[in-house]
Amino acid sequence: MLDVESILSADRAHVWHPYTPMDEWRQHHAPLVVTRARGPHFELADGTELLDGNGSWWVSTLGHNHPRLVAALKAQIDRMCHVSLAGITHEPAALLARELAAVTPRGLDQVFYSDNGSTAIEAAVKMAVQFHAQTGKPKKTRFLALEGAFHGETIGATSLGGVTLFRQPFASVVFDCVHVPSPAGDDGSCAPMWGEAFDAVARVIEAEHESIAAMVVEPLVQGAAGMRMYPPAYLRAVRDLCTKHDVLLIVDEVFTGYGRLGTMWGCDLAEVVPDIMCVAKGYTGGVIPMAATVTSERVLAAFAGGRERAFLYGHSYCGNPLGAAVAREVLAIYREEGIVAGVAERAARIADFAHQLQLPIVRDARALGMIGAFELHDRSAGYTASIGWRVYREALARGAYLRPLGNVIYIAPALNIPLADLQRLLSIVEDSIRALG
Repeated sequence: MLDVESILSADRAHVWHPYTPMDEWRQHHAPLVVTRARGPHFELADGTELLDGNGSWWVSTLGHNHPRLVAALKAQIDRMCHVSLAGITHEPAALLARELAAVTPRGLDQVFYSDNGSTAIEAAVKMAVQFHAQTGKPKKTRFLALEGAFHGETIGATSLGGVTLFRQPFASVVFDCVHVPSPAGDDGSCAPMWGEAFDAVARVIEAEHESIAAMVVEPLVQGAAGMRMYPPAYLRAVRDLCTKHDVLLIVDEVFTGYGRLGTMWGCDLAEVVPDIMCVAKGYTGGVIPMAATVTSERVLAAFAGGRERAFLYGHSYCGNPLGAAVAREVLAIYREEGIVAGVAERAARIADFAHQLQLPIVRDARALGMIGAFELHDRSAGYTASIGWRVYREALARGAYLRPLGNVIYIAPALNIPLADLQRLLSIVEDSIRALG
């Protein structure tokens, strides 16, 4: 029988939780002890079943423990758990690269494997700097990113981040990144904002392009900033601007990729092809950590000419066979079960709900694809606002896990969530917000 008290005691004594004020946590809180997860639900030690409204930080695009992914993992375990890719290849990594290249935007067919979204970004940053150095433009070493951007946790990814709260503690060690105004407005329309934001980035690139290696963007949705959304027209204009001034465009599809916005990739909605694209999270359906940085033959060609010009970078678990086998099965499920096509009906329900949610406490409700975001009025708006945690507790009591982004309540459930479960999740969101008065 599960010894819940022993688990909680060990956790309290030794586990440092992410994004958690540990002194306060240890005194006043206890984690949810999850014992099982399947589909859009997970089960607690006391038997309570919760709808996972956040997809476990956005990774469970196919729900928890999809049986085909579990079977693929078990089958690969029996054959081989890991070998490095240093002078070695194997079926899962080789075939995954081919299958991924078949679904990425045209021309992105060179796949560099890593461990998670942050390391995919790190690889992209290093690729960009070395690319320019080896194509006769060694002064191109700086980066552009959006205010409110989030690209991961490592120092390089933190350097790109535009959330001050996350970046400030490391200000003395991050590299040079110019943060330009975000095209995402404070409401769902964003219409007045993108032109002004584009003018700002255009001024920077036109004046300083000789020192700028790349611009890094989350396509159409800035997730950690509070699910802030912007129009495809901005991304198209930035693509043209970067091409004109030989600035690489790096698109961070870690959250937005794999159908989250209703197309396979967020950049598909803008009909643009980046120079480098980073993928993770839904890449392995929440089963095992893995990521990829995908680029073109043009970028790869700059690394030709001997070992001293090679991309001398990699991870011990680069191309891990377990992750690669699962990632191949994810793509097979997407093909065979029509996952992206199935987003349309679910997205319409989320959008209708957001449009109809008229409550005094709701400052703005917005939706795109499988994302619904509900920004609440609060004097301390932002990531540290407490009002979202009040909704979180109300939702737990009603059967859903809705970890907030400060004063923004959001849902980002599995893309294949059954319609009845989606409707129940939306009802819980409304009831939990209403409970605040």
